[in-house]
Amino acid sequence: QDDCSEFRSQFEAGGRLSCTRENAPVRDASGKQHTNKCLMCAEKLKKEAQRGGGTVQRNKLPASERINQVRCSSEPMQNS
Repeated sequence: QDDCSEFRSQFEAGGRLSCTRENAPVRDASGKQHTNKCLMCAEKLKKEAQRGGGTVQRNKLPASERINQVRCSSEPMQNS
């Protein structure tokens, strides 16, 4: 069961979840206490995104396509 399923659709690609400041303490699976369920899920979803899983992963390019991207710059290339 996903305790944070109700918040997944609200989690933005930039790694943000808008939560209220409601004081309704909850504990996560590791026993850490959070101010409320939304803030607990925001932390969980952000960690998932940083690990490369969860909601944000679907929006990323496959590694094979990232390798072929060229970094653009307004600076002229310097020959060494």
